[in-house]
Amino acid sequence: MRLKNLESELQVVAGFDKPKIQLEQYCTTPHLAARMLYTAHTVYDDIESKVIADFGCGCGILSIAANLLDSNYNLALDIDNDALQIAKENCSEFEVDVEFILADLISTSTDHLQNKVDTIVMNPPFGTKNNEGIDIIFLKKAIEIATTSVYSLHKSSTREYIREKAKNWGVECEVLAEMKFDIPMMYKIHKKKSVDIEVDFIRFAKKSF
Repeated sequence: MRLKNLESELQVVAGFDKPKIQLEQYCTTPHLAARMLYTAHTVYDDIESKVIADFGCGCGILSIAANLLDSNYNLALDIDNDALQIAKENCSEFEVDVEFILADLISTSTDHLQNKVDTIVMNPPFGTKNNEGIDIIFLKKAIEIATTSVYSLHKSSTREYIREKAKNWGVECEVLAEMKFDIPMMYKIHKKKSVDIEVDFIRFAKKSF
């Protein structure tokens, strides 16, 4: 599947009915989702025939994209049951199989996933709504679980901090692209119709010795 076709397919993925600001529920756009998964697939061979997990899956767009690129098995985890219901409906529309797991990644053990997931893709909360550091918690858990690689979006302003964390954890960290995350007017606190947030698309990989 070509990149433009993948992005076109993802245009019909439904978003949140009632997004929850405390969970930083912003939908990953089809543009970002397509580029994330297409890069992981075509450049690194990290999607096709692999077991993929999406941490903080939201409406399920990353899991759907992985399926469209012929992943072998998909897991989608989220703390919000309402989000999982939307994700299930979206996956049903695409007729793709995903195992959904209701889980709080901060407090829930993920030991049962050890050695069972090849690649993790995610758009974690940035940690700007009284949950500072949650992006690092997501990232650390993902790196602990994935046997091969983690693909994640992070605010570009945190790049050096993320790189230092990756170094301390003994994993390779490669910024694959600088991208714009378009956040529309979704909550009462928003004063503008939309805001572009600069984000880094990063690949983390276990070092081979």
